Amino acid sequence: MKKIVTILISITLIAALFTGCKKQEENTIKIGASVTPHAEILEVAKEILAEQGYTLEIIEYNDYILPNTATEDGELHANYFQHLPYLTNFNEENGTHLVPVAAIHYEPFGIYAGKTKSIDELADGATIAVPNDGTNEARALLLLEAQGLITLKEGADFTATILDIDSNPKNLNIKEIEAAQIVRALEDVDLAVINGNYAIAAGLNVGKDALAVEDKDSDAAQTYSNVIVVKEGNEQTQAIKALVEAVQSEKVKKFINETYDGAVIPSF
Repeated sequence: MKKIVTILISITLIAALFTGCKKQEENTIKIGASVTPHAEILEVAKEILAEQGYTLEIIEYNDYILPNTATEDGELHANYFQHLPYLTNFNEENGTHLVPVAAIHYEPFGIYAGKTKSIDELADGATIAVPNDGTNEARALLLLEAQGLITLKEGADFTATILDIDSNPKNLNIKEIEAAQIVRALEDVDLAVINGNYAIAAGLNVGKDALAVEDKDSDAAQTYSNVIVVKEGNEQTQAIKALVEAVQSEKVKKFINETYDGAVIPSF
């Protein structure tokens, strides 16, 4: 009889342990993110989620492919590192089924001084570096157009390249460079249009150092908001709803505004 009681107690303890582990697993949200500013922002949301019984596990990535494939494969519940044009292109090229669930922030592009210290001092034939990838080159060209430096062909949109430049009064040399390398090329060009995250990583302050910045109310601000992404079909889970609510909280908005000095702007 004593042996039977011992066995029953053991079974009960194992069942309780299994139930506890399962509950902990259900309340854990795994999210992939770029280090700056995404993971930093998620650390604030992590505190909010903890109060609701959720554990936010943040996995940092230094590339733009693995967090998407990991989300598609179910290794991650969500990711936060990309804007919608990149996501759309990734799905098309890789046959993935990833969808955005919330727009969180926007990193404005800026024009930064290289060998030339202001836009007004720009000489004929000067060289301006722009990102060479499809989702960001057009954005850079639109910012140059907004400063009156070039004019794009009618109808040119967020797929524009240097081939869509209609007029170039100063005969500027628009040099296409990999986005991550533009900061290093600053001293070799007159001006450069730099992505927000790379500017932040290089210690450049868009509010203080940029000669011109994308308007926060521009089409680019809406189009290039960074989004939380999940695999299609998981949009309405309680965990994802809790995640979105936490990241779009006033506490996170305050953190963004106070931490990044205009280099990161809330989209909510």
